[in-house]
Amino acid sequence: MTTDPNHRTIAAVLLAAGESTRMREGDAELPSKALLPWKGGEPLIAYQVHALHEAGYDPIVVVLGHEAEAVAAALPEDVEVNALYNPRYEQGRTWSIMAGLLPIASYETDAVLIISVDQPRSAAMLRALRERWMDGEPFIVVPSLNGKAGHPPLFDGTLIPELLQTNEQTQGLRQVMLNFADKRVFLDVDDPLTLTNLNTHEDYEAALRLA
Repeated sequence: MTTDPNHRTIAAVLLAAGESTRMREGDAELPSKALLPWKGGEPLIAYQVHALHEAGYDPIVVVLGHEAEAVAAALPEDVEVNALYNPRYEQGRTWSIMAGLLPIASYETDAVLIISVDQPRSAAMLRALRERWMDGEPFIVVPSLNGKAGHPPLFDGTLIPELLQTNEQTQGLRQVMLNFADKRVFLDVDDPLTLTNLNTHEDYEAALRLA
């Protein structure tokens, strides 16, 4: 961990490797979730990267998989990211989590946010999570809305080895959250998208209205 109390390295892993199978049911021509137009017309992947950058996360690791070339081309040019390809993306989300964590596990990282591209979040909410961690360095910070836990979780860097052990059989991040439930804090936020996942086209349309 960083010894300078005035500097904290808080990374973000943005998962953008999925096939968007449920989103494309009934319409195979729909683009990957990462390429869906979001606020201001920019692709969702670009919006997410800009929000993470504005919120102060650095480094930002983007994990690609399905339609990797198209998604990589949609990344914003004004933010430095580490984009990598996960060849095992079809085998489950935990493989993308591990792929994204490996680059930041090799150097001092104080905390890491793990967020999926289908969880659009504002820079204000992402900044609030980062600041809450810095306020007391809890093991896990989770946003909540109206008493319900949302996404994304922010993990203390000491949990990276634990996160690297996740797999599909042990429920991935959920198991880590359960293992450290007594060291988890919930941050009440007023972002209406706190509980949102863009699993279907109906979810996407509803989220656009909320945004």
